[in-house]
Amino acid sequence: MTAEPGERPRQPRPEDLRSHQWYGTDGLRSFSHRARTRQLGYLPEEHLGKPVVAILNTWSDINPCHMHLRERAQAVKRGVWQAGGFPLEFPVATLSETFQKPTPMLYRNLLAMETEELLRSYPVDGAVLLGGCDKSTPALLMGAASVDLPAVFVPAGPMLPGHWRGTVLGSGTDMWKYWDDRRAGLIGDAELAELENGLARSPGTCMTMGTAATMTAAAETLGMTLPGASSVPAVDSGHERMAAASGRRIVDLVRTGLRPSAILTRAAFQDAVATVLALGGSTNAVIHLIALAGRCGVELTLDDFDRVARTVPVLADVRPGGRFLMEDFHFAGGLPGFLTRLLDVLHLDRPTVAHPTLREQLAGALVHDPEVIRERDRPLADEGGLAVLTGNLCPDGAVIKHIAADPRLLRHTGPAVVFPDYRTLQRTIDDPALGITADHVLVLQNAGPRGGPGMPEYGMLPLPDHLLKQGVRDMVRISDARMSGTSYGTCVLHVAPESYVGGPLALVRNGDPITLDVPARTLRLEVSDAELTRRAARWTPPPAHHTRGYGALYGEQITQADTGCDFAFLARKGDTPDPYAG
Repeated sequence: MTAEPGERPRQPRPEDLRSHQWYGTDGLRSFSHRARTRQLGYLPEEHLGKPVVAILNTWSDINPCHMHLRERAQAVKRGVWQAGGFPLEFPVATLSETFQKPTPMLYRNLLAMETEELLRSYPVDGAVLLGGCDKSTPALLMGAASVDLPAVFVPAGPMLPGHWRGTVLGSGTDMWKYWDDRRAGLIGDAELAELENGLARSPGTCMTMGTAATMTAAAETLGMTLPGASSVPAVDSGHERMAAASGRRIVDLVRTGLRPSAILTRAAFQDAVATVLALGGSTNAVIHLIALAGRCGVELTLDDFDRVARTVPVLADVRPGGRFLMEDFHFAGGLPGFLTRLLDVLHLDRPTVAHPTLREQLAGALVHDPEVIRERDRPLADEGGLAVLTGNLCPDGAVIKHIAADPRLLRHTGPAVVFPDYRTLQRTIDDPALGITADHVLVLQNAGPRGGPGMPEYGMLPLPDHLLKQGVRDMVRISDARMSGTSYGTCVLHVAPESYVGGPLALVRNGDPITLDVPARTLRLEVSDAELTRRAARWTPPPAHHTRGYGALYGEQITQADTGCDFAFLARKGDTPDPYAG
């Protein structure tokens, strides 16, 4: 059952529903399924012939960003019941950015697989996806796109602003800042204890324009959420209303047959790229959007990001690149208001889960505070917040969030100080014997997709404490790792191919001159080709991190950063048959 976007919802015949295969046929299995549903406590009239909606919930006791999603799942259920559907909640993997090691990025594809296979293997007609903490958004959307059942995404929403001694705090961003202040001797243990109480004071994701806020904004721009959903504060009553409305909406989507494949088009991804860049969003969005696009059969490359970055200004004055926080952004107009600043670059005639066209979705949207959401003639920065670099040190590309860097370092040449892994970096970075000055270039190897493993957020390399005490707060740092979207600094990230597989980053030696030129979009190792060839001939692959289990599968199948770090067997084209038989 399919329909054109915007078609008036209609009650499908029971046999039109996918769940009919489980419940409605005249056979032993349907008899068994109906009996077991009675065992769950439901009468036939509560579910037979109704759209069955899966609520995929990433709540857990150890994910503070999602601790309110138990209650939001109940609101979604309320909406599904109100619209005449039958809701079923499924617990799925929680990806807690705070606690999961070595990085939840190692498990993004696992949640994507779980999402896809749960939706495919159970009697469901559509899904509501509850997530928000960094990797959960792309994971849920990747899985939903792969199975292509009607779906709506419900973002967890940002937490409340932090407070400390009259200062408004932004989680992540101020954590890095005050930790450096402690290492520099500017604050002590008493202040640090107070900061622990003030940084994160409610459920919800980071309230800066980190990866969580960036990816939920991208999900809204793509058309997979209700209008304005991406920035509703987690504890605001509007968040519960949005969750209930999403439950009602998914039932309509099942009735009309509108699927992600009709929404997640190349035009939608182009708009998401423009939005991320105009927000000054997280570098992690590059990897996640490329991976999600691949699941949708859309080719999205680093070149797309760089091309758009040169034409779209940064208009969101939100930390870490700006001054304000996500609650300010929400009440300044949220994403609908923000997108009205970009109407000339958006594809307005494409569908969303809420409206026949994005044009209709944005009708009447307003900006209420031009300090938070800037006018085009007074941007925070003239170009998008990310730049894509090329050169002999990154043949397949690298990225930098130059809006969050010290402008004086955007053109810089300095000698390398090389750390072969993150543990060595942690152990030795403060060693005076290394002779590190502010002009050096810090290089971290073996922190990429396979080398990390999982490409951890090691890219905001710590500065030596003796430089922090001198007032130095930024240096050029290069790695094949990622960095937190809440962080800042002149950090070149996602160097591809990674050093663990023999990329040029593996060939850098202490003292090698490295030139970063962001305006020219280049990153070069100033060493002759002949010398690099000699070094490459002597390079030997490091041992595998895992020899069994999921880690081994990850090491065998993970692709590089420039292609989205998806699993090769999931990213390729092909059909998966309907699992129901009989």
